[in-house]
Amino acid sequence: MNNLKNSKILVIGGAGFIGSFVVSELLKEDVAEVVVYDNFARGKKEYLTEQLKDPRCTIFPIGGDIRDIDILDAAMKGKDFVISLAAMWLLHCKDYPRTAFEVNIAGTFNVFEACVKNNIKKLIWSSSASVYGDAVELPMTENHPFNNKNFYGATKIAGEAMATAFNDRYGLKVIGLRYMNVYGPHQDQTAAYTGVVPIMLNKIEANEPPVINGDGSQAYDFIYVEDAARCNVDALNSEIGFGMYNVGTEVQTSIKDLCNMILELKKSNLKVTFKPYTADDARALVQNRIGSKVKAEKEIGFKFKYSLEEGLKRLIEWRIVTGVDKSK
Repeated sequence: MNNLKNSKILVIGGAGFIGSFVVSELLKEDVAEVVVYDNFARGKKEYLTEQLKDPRCTIFPIGGDIRDIDILDAAMKGKDFVISLAAMWLLHCKDYPRTAFEVNIAGTFNVFEACVKNNIKKLIWSSSASVYGDAVELPMTENHPFNNKNFYGATKIAGEAMATAFNDRYGLKVIGLRYMNVYGPHQDQTAAYTGVVPIMLNKIEANEPPVINGDGSQAYDFIYVEDAARCNVDALNSEIGFGMYNVGTEVQTSIKDLCNMILELKKSNLKVTFKPYTADDARALVQNRIGSKVKAEKEIGFKFKYSLEEGLKRLIEWRIVTGVDKSK
């Protein structure tokens, strides 16, 4: 299907990790306009350097936050579709739960409300595999129970419930995407709130042994950012008007195997250091989370392209080219 021909699309959080790749994927389509709405708290304008060379791509001139109701409404006027990726990340939510509520719950309500007000044809909204918590069964289908225990997952469960309510009350077409472990370029590579892949790469490139909590048997579903971004476009192009979908590979990779793969790709002889969990880690950690890909493939036509090894190679090359990797 091609619902996007000559369409105008607002990408909320479009300068961020996944959002910047979403903008790139949209510009491959026959769209009329892609407008980025971002407060640049985590997003960066340099992530859009190439995209902004395309005259169809612009940044909304007033820095936009999803808590700014009037600015959000102004940005949405005249648009056909909205993709919303704005959110506080998991560990931010852990440390700042009140702000997490204001951004991820109240802010998400603002997005849904503005979509109704502006007659948006369809909204693609970022949920998270965090709604599931630890796996009861593998792979986890979209019917897996919600076993989440943290603030971030709670905000996403609330968002999904609001999506259902807005769809029922106003007929708003919403597709929620439950991302598994997304990695790749533009992910925060250096901050304390970064992901497991950049943390390992930072250690290895500093010639320090990578550290694994526990025995490394905890396993996840790693999906390359370009694949995750393309799923947004597939969801927009689909005829599906409402639903929640996993965005993953259904490939199970333990943290130990991930670390060994990175060491091999970096041609490093460093030995892994294993350390016991802290009480806080043990309470919060999800041990296993691998998502079924069946529903997304069948209903919105999403198929991942990059294997973990291929994605890691692309990330490592990006780190070298951009100077994040200072070991060269």
